[in-house]
This record gives sequence, structure tokens and C-alpha cells, in this order.
Amino acid sequence: MAQLNREWAINELDGFLEATAQVAYNNSGGGVFVLGTHMRSSETEAAQRAHVVEQILDRVLPSWNRDRPDDDKRYKWLRGQASRAKVALERAAELAEQLGDNAPDMDAANLHSWAWESGKSLWNSGHFHQAVMQAALRINSETQAKLGRVDVSERKLFNEAFSLDDPKEGAPRLRLMGDDGSDSYKNRHVGARAFADGLYAAIRNPGMHQPSPADGGEEQLALEQLAAFSLLARWVDQAEVLRS
Repeated sequence: MAQLNREWAINELDGFLEATAQVAYNNSGGGVFVLGTHMRSSETEAAQRAHVVEQILDRVLPSWNRDRPDDDKRYKWLRGQASRAKVALERAAELAEQLGDNAPDMDAANLHSWAWESGKSLWNSGHFHQAVMQAALRINSETQAKLGRVDVSERKLFNEAFSLDDPKEGAPRLRLMGDDGSDSYKNRHVGARAFADGLYAAIRNPGMHQPSPADGGEEQLALEQLAAFSLLARWVDQAEVLRS
């Protein structure tokens, strides 16, 4: 997935802020003098720009709409979120440097699409654990489709998919590399098998997802879990299917 074009995003945010700015007017017709404000652009243009801005906010401030009011008159609330996103884009490097944290950022939208697309609406509404569960379900279903199997799922599916045994009728295998007799061939498939088994045994277990302050909270824990599922998705997506 392509990286967000920062310059384009800032220009779009600026355009929205300019279009929805309130400008003064006066109406002195008919002997009545009235002062007030109106939006600089038309309602149609503002709505069109707002749609683009919402997609940018999904990338820059993933939880931006969690407290969105039902009635955002004159886009006052959305303008505030757009301003926040603009600062985040313009000053990201400076903030990381001055706050003493130059660690790489993890953008959920850049994870494998199987791990992100199905659950992004849940994520953006603050339902982080549910978004992870959607990723687990999607990766399971994509793997079933790739292997043509609906008879097994989750742990059993991946244990059979990455098995070093020869494929059987109705039980093809996933291969991350050709069998050259090396330890690398064995280790990659044993590792992928154990990794997938661990993800579905631990994260899909309802009793295993309770976050604690030491984890960084629910959002941080869920992001790390999504990243793990994303890696599994990439392996499955890139693997070749070996049939009997």
C-alpha cells in the first residue's frame, strides 16, 4: 500500500479549512442593517471537501471520529480535527525529535489489506479488539480460499498448510520457498506454522486480550496484534500452493 502523500494531504486540509471559513457579511437592504457570517464556499463544495478530509483523518488520526457530534454545524468540529491533522503532518519530524522519540511509526493503514481493510471502520470507531478479530477472520478465509479448503479453519488450517509433509488429495500445502533440502526451508515452514498456531491460540482466545497499562493500553496492544496478523497475511499471500 502506498504511503500517504503528505504535501497533497496538507493542501487538501488547507482547501477544506479555507472553503469552510466563516466570513462576515452585512445586509442593509430595505432599511434594515444586519451583520453576520456565512461560509466562504457553497454547501456542495464544503461537503465534497469534507469527504476527502475524512479519508485523510482516517490515516493521520485513526480515532478522530470517536467523539464526533451528531450535528456539526458549519463543520466547526471537523475543522478542529482538520487543523490537528495538519499540525501532525507538518510537524511530525519536529515533535518526534524534540520529544525524544525517533522510533519508527507504525501506520495501521500500511498493514496488509487482509489485516486492515475488514476492520478499519471498527478501529476508527474505537473498537480495537473487534478490529483484530476481523483481521483474524479475514486471513483465515483468504487462506481457505487460496487452498480451496472449507473443511478446516484457523489452527488446524495453518498447521496443515505449513506442514512439511507432502501434499495430499484435498490437503495442499503452502510453500514459502522451494524444497532445496536446507535448514532454511525447514525452519521457515516450521516457524510459520508455529507463528500462525500461536496467533490463533492466544489472540483468538477471548481470555487473552485484556490490556494493561504496561501494554500501553488497548489501542497499542491491538496495533501490535494487527501487525502480527499482517505478517502472517503476507506470508500466506506470497506463498505458492503445492498440490498432490
